[in-house]
Amino acid sequence: MYSILLVIIYLAFISLGLPDSLLGAAWPSMQPGLGVPVSYAGGISVIIAGGTIISSLFSNYLIHKLGTGKVTAISVAMTAAALFGFSVSGSYWQLCLWGIPYGLGAGSVDAALNNFVALHYKAKHMSWLHCFWGIGATAGPYIMGFVLTRGLSWNAGYRTISVLQVILTAVLVFTLPLWKEKGGSAKEEEKQQPLSPLQVTKLPGAKGVLTGFFCYCSVEATAGLWASSYMVNRGISAETAAKWAALFYLGITLGRFICGFVTAKINDKNMIRIGQFLIACGIALLFLPSHNKLAFAGLILTGLGCAPVYPSLIHATPKTFGADVSQSVIGVQMASAYVGTTFMPPLFGLLVEVLGIGFYPAYLVIFLVLMVVMLESVNRVKGTGRE
Repeated sequence: MYSILLVIIYLAFISLGLPDSLLGAAWPSMQPGLGVPVSYAGGISVIIAGGTIISSLFSNYLIHKLGTGKVTAISVAMTAAALFGFSVSGSYWQLCLWGIPYGLGAGSVDAALNNFVALHYKAKHMSWLHCFWGIGATAGPYIMGFVLTRGLSWNAGYRTISVLQVILTAVLVFTLPLWKEKGGSAKEEEKQQPLSPLQVTKLPGAKGVLTGFFCYCSVEATAGLWASSYMVNRGISAETAAKWAALFYLGITLGRFICGFVTAKINDKNMIRIGQFLIACGIALLFLPSHNKLAFAGLILTGLGCAPVYPSLIHATPKTFGADVSQSVIGVQMASAYVGTTFMPPLFGLLVEVLGIGFYPAYLVIFLVLMVVMLESVNRVKGTGRE
């Protein structure tokens, strides 16, 4: 039963990643038919992100009432319905409307699964869990591209992903009893103390950890979104730059797979420190002028450095704050992470107009330094656990 449930959790995280990069892949095909400016994709993204942040903040109340298994099944079902809604939409306002359940479904399942794995499984499974998210995030655009190259519309691409989510929903409903069998999880979820977001911020060390999540996601999202533009500015062709930027995400995915084996020897706190050191080395290579091969290595190294930080921070939460409040804390952590992911890359885009794209590595350094300072302050106050 242990292995079956773990497989289900991994599949659920693949499904979480599938829709995340779908809009960007489909938008060039969607935008002309919708008759809206290219920039309007940002409006849909903000609506989805807003729903995700809200559902993350209040996920602890739902999980306390329904349990992780039911919340996961309901959330995936909401995502499936939203994706089907996208597939039958013919106007921009319809996409915005379906973006609401799209975001609400993603936030709850993310917080629920992260807390469940942090409570019941070793650190290696947290790393592999987020590795599987990367597989889903990579597969989503591939599926959309496959559909489009076969002469079908973007609607068919969304419908295909929706069908996959419906299948997973059925699997989740069928396997609901397994969630209760794993470590008496139903009883443990009842022991959880649902805290409001304000109460979470008052916990010792919480502000530091929340800032750490915000800064990490600001680094990851900004590095990934603007990598290609930065490399083009260094004189590399757009085609080559796009390939190099993709390797940043490959570095994260492969890095998390490798971290799954390393965490047996190194605790969460030191995994985070190693990741931060590698990010610093990667960014340092990006500063070097006229050495594009080193800049290429810097992108990969930055991706590898990002790999252990997020999973290790989440896995340490029950040890750092206590298992009885971990769900509440993780929900707010997810919200803080989404804020960084959603708003900091666009902020850099505004700064580019004034400071130029060359400010890219310095912008990353600002968030990296703040992340290190805040997380080390938490280590002094609370410490972080190994498993």
